[in-house]
Amino acid sequence: MVAIKNYDLYINGAFVPSTSGERFDARNPFSGEVHATIAQASDAEVAAAVAAARECFEQTWRKTSGLERGRLMHRLADLLERDADPMGTLETTDNGKIVRETRAQMRFVARTLRFFAGYCDKIYGKVIPLDRLDHFDYATLEPLGVIGIITAWNSPIALLGNKLPAALAAGCTVVVKPSEHASVTTLEFAKLVEEAGFPAGVFNVVTGDARTGAALVEGGGLDKISFTGSGVGGRAIAQAAGRNLTPVILELGGKSPNIIFDDADIGKATVGALAGIFAATGQTCIAGSRLLVQRPVYDRVLSGLVERAERIKLGDPLDLATEMGTAANEPQFERILAFINSARQEGARLMTGGEAARDGALAKGLFVKPTIFADVSNDMMVAREEIFGPVLSVIPFETEEEAIAIGNDTRFGLASGIWTTNLNRMHRVSSALRTGMVWVNTYRAVAAQTPFGGVKESGYGRERGEEGMKEFLATKNVMINLSEAERDPFAVQT
Repeated sequence: MVAIKNYDLYINGAFVPSTSGERFDARNPFSGEVHATIAQASDAEVAAAVAAARECFEQTWRKTSGLERGRLMHRLADLLERDADPMGTLETTDNGKIVRETRAQMRFVARTLRFFAGYCDKIYGKVIPLDRLDHFDYATLEPLGVIGIITAWNSPIALLGNKLPAALAAGCTVVVKPSEHASVTTLEFAKLVEEAGFPAGVFNVVTGDARTGAALVEGGGLDKISFTGSGVGGRAIAQAAGRNLTPVILELGGKSPNIIFDDADIGKATVGALAGIFAATGQTCIAGSRLLVQRPVYDRVLSGLVERAERIKLGDPLDLATEMGTAANEPQFERILAFINSARQEGARLMTGGEAARDGALAKGLFVKPTIFADVSNDMMVAREEIFGPVLSVIPFETEEEAIAIGNDTRFGLASGIWTTNLNRMHRVSSALRTGMVWVNTYRAVAAQTPFGGVKESGYGRERGEEGMKEFLATKNVMINLSEAERDPFAVQT
């Protein structure tokens, strides 16, 4: 019998019970067992969290020196590194992602905290020379204020790590609403924030279903909202935020083209294609779910992919030998299987997988076999819709121009991959693809220093890197008249 832990809300530096009286279960998608219960926040408690963040921002955090903010962030990074293994274990228990990835993600978030900690005392303004020499002008960068952060279930701490460090470094306070399907590690992270010594109210967590998200977005009091999730959720949040004129960052879905040209290193490209779709069970917005392969190497790439995919080890996500875990929850499991059935009906050629895995130790888990469809045309639903699962569509192409056309023929624009040894082609295709990021001869690689985000229906705004920092800062301009001359009150001074 698993010991069930009950989690409360985290508001103004303390865990507090919800007055709603509602709780929901956190269920292990491998074993099917409930391992925790989570509080459903009431609208009043969401408002209290926003008020706590506002009070802390106005009275404390915005007045805290960059040196001190950076020190606290480095301390938080130390604590996350210390607890990376148990935090990874807990996240794997919560969402079924393999532990060798969740533990690595904890350490990457610590790295991101350190990157932005270095910015805390380097938020420089600038002096602006004017046409009038008797006027002095300067611009400063100031924190926006209170940020609402809404994260998805596939990588709760990693997604938080794309947003929180930049917000803290900028001098903002936050209210976090994690997915109801994976809230536990965010609440455990709150304990680390408290242990690090952050002032009460800097970091707040309200949990619950869509009602909690709606209360946070619609209730007012936020200066910006940063959301990661589906396009449906993104549209709803943008619409609701618009009524309060609250700006948003939207990190949404993708249907990323991963393009293998005939001059590529086929061995490396095959590994990259596998990493692009089967790592994280395909439950990632950057998944290279459309594999475009040039005709001369099409059969070779396809046979290599099928052979390696059939050797992927499914099993207990907490076992370091496991290569692919479960779908994160029952609705997502059913969604993946429905898309697989749809692809069959559309006429895509199933090469491997195509069903749930229910044998032996996998019987209770939400496992879907690594699935590859060949001879997919780009107008099929399997090539148009984000499945968010281990389903690869392999699409043949003849020329570079055709690859670019197919790659761009999607309403999404998050990521893309190019595999080639031709330097000129690398630059031509990278420039032509309409995506927020391009990987060349690699895939699914991350760095704290690089901006992340998409175009088209993959969202807008950027996370990580210097661009991510700017999302949480506002420019203030100050113009000073140094002259003693009288002015004409009815004419603009230039």
